[in-house]
Amino acid sequence: MSTLVKTIVVTFAALLLSVGTTLANPYAPYKGTTVVANFPAHPHYHAVMKVLPQFTKETGIRVEVDLLQYLKMREKQTLELTKRKGDYDLIAYVVFSKADYVYADQLENLARFFMNPKLADPDYDANDLIDGYVKNIGVVGGTKGYLPGPLHSVYGIPFGSETSVLGYRKDIFAKHNLKVPESYDELMGLVCKIPELEPGMGGLASRAASGHQASHAFLLHLAPLGGRIFDDKWNPIVNNAAGVKAAQALKKIVDCGPEGAKTFAFAEAGNAFLQGRTAMFLDSTVFASSVEDPKKSKIVGKVGWAPHPKGVRRGSQTGGFGIAIPKNAQNKEAAFLFMQWLTSKHGDKLVALAGGNPSRYSTHADPDVNAKYPYMKVFGEALKHADPDWRPIIPVWGKINADLGTALSKVLTENLDIQEALDGVAERTRAIMEQAGYYSWN
Repeated sequence: MSTLVKTIVVTFAALLLSVGTTLANPYAPYKGTTVVANFPAHPHYHAVMKVLPQFTKETGIRVEVDLLQYLKMREKQTLELTKRKGDYDLIAYVVFSKADYVYADQLENLARFFMNPKLADPDYDANDLIDGYVKNIGVVGGTKGYLPGPLHSVYGIPFGSETSVLGYRKDIFAKHNLKVPESYDELMGLVCKIPELEPGMGGLASRAASGHQASHAFLLHLAPLGGRIFDDKWNPIVNNAAGVKAAQALKKIVDCGPEGAKTFAFAEAGNAFLQGRTAMFLDSTVFASSVEDPKKSKIVGKVGWAPHPKGVRRGSQTGGFGIAIPKNAQNKEAAFLFMQWLTSKHGDKLVALAGGNPSRYSTHADPDVNAKYPYMKVFGEALKHADPDWRPIIPVWGKINADLGTALSKVLTENLDIQEALDGVAERTRAIMEQAGYYSWN
């Protein structure tokens, strides 16, 4: 947990203890208030919708939700956040939007709410929030601008966050006496062995489609294999030995994947696993609930879960959504109470039981949650190794990401030489960074 958040928690806990019994019902002043939230049409937020009546019952605060497809959500927010008075009191945002919104001064710094004894719950326990998620999704500042460090602040709370885990067919592994891979060497030894053992079945389903999908798949392997997009001086290093190894791993996975693997996006890769066309799936935890849904899955009861395999280091992805209060919100205090309730131990458990992604370690370990979703405990262990810096969250990342994904697609579909492809990405990335001013002080 970041030092800033810990300090805030201690501060507001002390303040609340000092005011005695005067805050018996902190929700009372806001009873009857309607908080307007903008959420994505996403499995986690579908679960949230199921618990909103409970929030209103406990607090008297009503909630109106504008539920949008997440790309359209960003378009709508871009318009709303520039108004003098916005329609939204609380927004969900995709992680890579955080830097843009804070840079434009469109989000509230949460410190002033957490320091207000009339609003802040002393039992919130910020230390229980998943550390990698907080750093990746909520924090702005530090030496890189988007991670904890000197002068950082918290602008959002992770909610609907995701990490990467390995799903595998227990029946296939048992049939051939295969060991669940714990390392990258073991994983790469299986991806092409399984198609030999089970003709017609792919080893591991992966994203591979040109652009964001191929880039995402590459990044899943880059961090564990010791790589980064930049060094500490913003010099592109995606083309070093670790980058080449990550691209080689991706190419091998795709070449030994199920039929059509070279064009897979997230949905297609997931569907290949659900339909029994591949023995493994390495991607976001958000996918897990589909595996046990008989309406979607032919492999119900046949899947086990394991942490993202270790390479040079452990480094599962961090991503997904956070929630924040816009600067132009009209009901900021009520919105904070809603945010705090949703991400509290009580709210997080309710959302998890409804099918959402927990934001807390305690929820992953909760016996009720594990009784309903046995894989949650494994996910909680995996999250101890979540890497908040597996991809850079900077304003120009969109351009770099698209270029990287296009180059990798040519590696996967046209056999473009990996070193040549990554050298080109590094050269173009340096030009983008130079134009954006990242080398102005060199």
